[in-house]
Order: sequence, then structure tokens, then C-alpha cells
Amino acid sequence: MSDSKQTDAAQEKIQQVQSHFGAAAADYVTSKVHASGQDLAWVVEAAGLTGSERVLDVATGGGHTAFALAPGAAEVVALDITPEMLAVAQQEANRRHLHNISFLEGNAQSIPGADASFDVVACRQAAHHFPAVQQAVREWARVLKAGGKLVLVDSMSPEEPEIDAFLNEIEVLRDSSHVHNYRNSEWVALLSEAGFTVKNTREFGIFLDIPSWTQRMRTPAESVARIEHLLRTAGQAERERLHIEERDGILGFTLPVLLLLAIKGE
Repeated sequence: MSDSKQTDAAQEKIQQVQSHFGAAAADYVTSKVHASGQDLAWVVEAAGLTGSERVLDVATGGGHTAFALAPGAAEVVALDITPEMLAVAQQEANRRHLHNISFLEGNAQSIPGADASFDVVACRQAAHHFPAVQQAVREWARVLKAGGKLVLVDSMSPEEPEIDAFLNEIEVLRDSSHVHNYRNSEWVALLSEAGFTVKNTREFGIFLDIPSWTQRMRTPAESVARIEHLLRTAGQAERERLHIEERDGILGFTLPVLLLLAIKGE
């Protein structure tokens, strides 16, 4: 693909993100998966804030990561490409009396910040939307001080190629702005190439019931039907790895999630 076509494709993805998440902004502030996920406590633990740090929350969405980190930081900059998300997150920050968070519109792949200007960079449940994830990783390295921490949480693909393909297929059906869930091994390679040392990785799962998961993104009915068909007819490997099941009569699956702590090299 030519450079111009790659640029056009990336811009199209950015516009899809803005459109989809702009319409769903309020729902992401109240989403239990995002507002109270067990990974939020791990993010705070991994960041290890002492009260003096300047923190960047990349693709803040509903602001939940910024809210969790703000009490332990000197300053949090919450960055997002979707103005509607920033507006509702700002309202929630005001409601919580969190006054050390500033909200900034910007692209995760071209962060409006100086080199070596942050002690901690956090990115939670967002990187799978980035059209050029390598560029985003380079930007995280650029804005972090030497020895600074990267705390990453994102949906993850299993290492098995067939399950990787299956999961990404239903993700795109649910949300056409989805780009890719990366494997643990892919993240380690990307970060190592950018000068990070991965210190800790953890994995856990989030059970997603199809009605709530698709309603939050306003997924078209025909796409919901296709997702349900794929889950009901999945092979044994997919069923076991993604724990596809019905709970109280509601179809769902368990989304693998990666939690990763990395340190920028000196």
C-alpha cells in the first residue's frame, strides 16, 4: 500500500473513532467495564505514584484512568481525539472535585507534548483502535522521561492464529473503528524495539454479554446477529479459549486482557 493510501486509511479510522465514540460518550462514562474494572487498581499499583509525578493518560475516553491516577499525581493530562469524550470526562472530573486533571484534544500517534515531559504514560483499553500502533509506541517513548513508566492495559488476542483471527472478526463486526487486538508477544516486541524494558505482564478476562457490549457501541442489528452466529457456531478451540457461554440465558464470551508495565531506557 502506498504512503498516501496508508494515510487515507488511517484518517478514515480516526474519523470512525470520533464518530462512534462521540455518539457513545456518555455511555462510556457510566460503563461498568470501564468505570470499575479490576484493572484500574492494578494501573494505580503499577504506576506507583508518590505525588510528584506528571502523568499522561492516552486516549482517556470516559476519563476513568485519569480519575484513578489523579489522587496520587501532581498533574494528569488526559488526552483524547474525540471532543465529546473530553467534554463528558471533564464534567465527571468536576463532579468528583478532581482539579489536577487537564483535558487535551489530540492524536495518540502525534502527542501534543514536549520530549521527556512525563513521568508516567498510561493507556487503557484504547490501543486496539490505533491505526499506526508502532507510531503510538514511539510517541510514548518520546514524551516519557528516561526511566519513566508505561502502564498499558488493552484487549489482547490469544497467541493461536485461528483464535486471533476469530476474535478480531467479531471485534470489527461490533465496531468498525476497531483495528487490531495484539498478542502479548507482539506488544513485547513493539515496546522492546522502541527502547522499553517490559517489567511485568498480567492477563485476565472480562466477560462481555453480547446485548450490553453491542448496545454500548450502537452496533447495527445485522452485525449483532452475525456476532451471535459466529459465537454459537465457533469451534471447540475458540469456545474453550474465549469461554463462550450463556449466563442466565444471555450469550457472551470472555475477552482476554493484557496488563503490562514497561520502563523507558536511560
